[in-house]
Amino acid sequence: MTDFDIRAADLRAVNSLTKYPSIPTYHALDPRDGGLRGEVVPFTGTVTLTEKVDGTNSRIILTPDGEYLIGSREELLYARGDLIGNPALGIVDALRDLAERLRAEAVPGDRITVWYLEVYGGKVTAGSKHYTAERQVGHRLFDVAELDGYADLLDLPVGRIADWRDGGGQRWLDEEALTDRAARHGLATVPRLAGVDAGELPRDLDKTYAVLTDLLPHTLVALDGPPGRAEGLVLRTADRSVIAKARFQDYERARRRRSGGR
Repeated sequence: MTDFDIRAADLRAVNSLTKYPSIPTYHALDPRDGGLRGEVVPFTGTVTLTEKVDGTNSRIILTPDGEYLIGSREELLYARGDLIGNPALGIVDALRDLAERLRAEAVPGDRITVWYLEVYGGKVTAGSKHYTAERQVGHRLFDVAELDGYADLLDLPVGRIADWRDGGGQRWLDEEALTDRAARHGLATVPRLAGVDAGELPRDLDKTYAVLTDLLPHTLVALDGPPGRAEGLVLRTADRSVIAKARFQDYERARRRRSGGR
C-alpha cells in the first residue's frame, strides 16, 4: 500500500522531482557569445546516438496511487479526471490517451514512474514544418525514470529537490531496459542511429559536423510528406549517467564565424 494521494500532494515538489535535467551541448558553449569551444563532454564506454527531435519536452507521471499527471518540461498541465487542462503546445491532447493506457498497464508499486516524450509536429515549434505538411502531431519516447524513496524527497524544500535532480539523483532505465519497456508498451522511441565506443567520438568541430550530416541527412521521424531537416543528435551512455546534445545550428554557426560570416 502507498500513502501517496495526488490530490493532497505538494504538486510543486512533484513537479520539481520529475523535471528532466538540462542537457549540455557536446562541445561547450562559450558564455560570451554562444559559440562552441573545443572542450567536449567526456564519455566512457558505449555511447548511444539518437536523433534529437525538434519538439517540446513532455512528461507522463504515473503516481503510486494509480493516477497520472501530464506536464511540459517546466510545469504540470493536467491531472487524470480534470475537466480542463492547460492547452500549452497541444501536449495534453497529444498524450492523454497514451497516459490512460500506460496507467491501465502499469504494474502496481510504491514508486513514481516518469515517461519522457518529445511531442512534435503540429504548430509545436518553428521546426514543425520539417516533420509535417498537414500539421499532424506525433510523439517519441526518449527516457524513463523510476523514483523510489520519493516520500522523503517530497518533504524537502523545492530548491533542495532541484539540487538533488540536477546532481543526478533520478534513476533512469538503462538503454536495454528502456527499449524493452518501449517495445512492451508499443511505443516508438527516438531513432537509434549508432552505438559507438566513447574513444571513437569526434572531438574536432568539423568532424562532429561531418558525423551529424552523415547520420542525419534528414529527419527519420517525418509524420507526412517528404522528410525535412533534423535538429541534431543526442549522445547517451548506456546507464544515462552522461548525456549531451549536438545540434546542426550550433556547428553551422561556428563554421560561419570561422569563415567570416559568409
